[in-house]
Amino acid sequence: MKILGQVAFLLLLGGIWCQNNRNAKASGKSTKKSGGNQGGDVGQSAPVVDLTPGSTENTGGTGSARGTGGSAEAGQEGTAGARAAGQQTTDDMRLHFLKNTQVTCNDGTAAGFYLKEFRGSRRWLLFLEGGWCCYSKETCDSRYQNIPRLMSSSGWPQTKRGTGILSSQAEENPHWHNANIVFIPYCSSDVWSGTGPYTFMGSLIIREVIKDLIPKGIKQAKVVMLSGTSAGGTGVLLNIERVASQLEQLGAETQVRGLVDSGWFIESKQQRSPNCPETVSCSPEDAIKIGLRLWNGVVPDRCRQLYKRGEEWQCFFGHKLYSTLTSPLFVVQWLFDEEQLRVENIYMGGQSLSEEQWQYIQNLGRELKNSLRDVTAVFAPSCLSHTVITKSNWMSFQVRGTSLPRALQCWDRSLEATRNNRTPAKGCPFHLVDTCQWPQCNPTCPALVDQATQQELTLLQMLVAMGLDLQKLGLDPQGDEDSLASMVSNGG
Repeated sequence: MKILGQVAFLLLLGGIWCQNNRNAKASGKSTKKSGGNQGGDVGQSAPVVDLTPGSTENTGGTGSARGTGGSAEAGQEGTAGARAAGQQTTDDMRLHFLKNTQVTCNDGTAAGFYLKEFRGSRRWLLFLEGGWCCYSKETCDSRYQNIPRLMSSSGWPQTKRGTGILSSQAEENPHWHNANIVFIPYCSSDVWSGTGPYTFMGSLIIREVIKDLIPKGIKQAKVVMLSGTSAGGTGVLLNIERVASQLEQLGAETQVRGLVDSGWFIESKQQRSPNCPETVSCSPEDAIKIGLRLWNGVVPDRCRQLYKRGEEWQCFFGHKLYSTLTSPLFVVQWLFDEEQLRVENIYMGGQSLSEEQWQYIQNLGRELKNSLRDVTAVFAPSCLSHTVITKSNWMSFQVRGTSLPRALQCWDRSLEATRNNRTPAKGCPFHLVDTCQWPQCNPTCPALVDQATQQELTLLQMLVAMGLDLQKLGLDPQGDEDSLASMVSNGG
């Protein structure tokens, strides 16, 4: 296959600057050797090198003393602790490679999934991992060297243990611990949209995983929850209708539901270079347009029909896609998502902050809030962070006194009541969006951490540390801290 012309672009999807491997071979396994993780918890990623200009290795944004800060893919999403192969416990998920060997990772190695069965359960939780991408031989080689498990399966451990909603421990995961849990590693570099026979096979991997789960009983499932964080969350938006259709064609009488964590973004307002293909400074819209062609990407049919040829990229944005979906969807979204800020070159705690950037941060919260207005099921705290459902402490965060696991349970009960022609119970909310306006005005937010000292900071302390003149902005440090305290005491 001829090497495509040099294309570099920036793609914000689940907080990733997406780059594509145009030098992968059409068939056969890679001759490279990858180290990879040899064990560990799901969500615990190898250190990630940000390949975009001006970035630093393993950027974590504000960070969090509570373990919830930073990028979903590069950050620490679960409890650390590698396990050697062969030490599987009853809590571990076991690796299965796809039976269809023609559907592969970027380097030609077999794609696969991890499965933890719960005998007798008719509930299935499928999780799409997020991850980084690459756009040239140089950056792909660097990626392959530093995070080979996101391009190849050769270093995947035989077992993994889930955290957060993937945990099999009732105290950590009260409502889904007794489901069949499937973790689908991300190794296709296409935001789960690709169908091409070359290297971008994310959507095809999902299709083959469903096929391979038939002998395990997924056709008898009562509920199948397709979930994902960051790029995986966007993958849920793009694939939920396809999964529902596939199961229906197999004769399953299951309800397919979606859980999107930190994959709901709005378009960038920043002006970019007009020569997008020749620069990494692409808008998300332009990046998706290029990516769709490279990946042979697919979007849901009903959304695609709304747009003329060449405009299908709009279906990557949840607020444009949501109304076309027929499957129930629950959206989890921090109102001040760190990855949405990074596309505007705003790194909280890591650089100076201009007045214009501070204004953008405030506007972002309002715009995300407005975009979620018509979403039936949503959990949106007014916090600076990225991803939550695979965090071990995911039960800690609340909106108006309701935790995320509780909101998911209320949503589940409402759906079951509707299916059985019953009236949903009152006093069990699942549309939860913070009403306070400031970042970090929710008292349960992940803590902000100074990157240099690793000390926890209040929002105003961080703004001062980033060079903002609070008095010039009309902010009184003591008074506004009191205002924040008043807002959160009134329930956010």
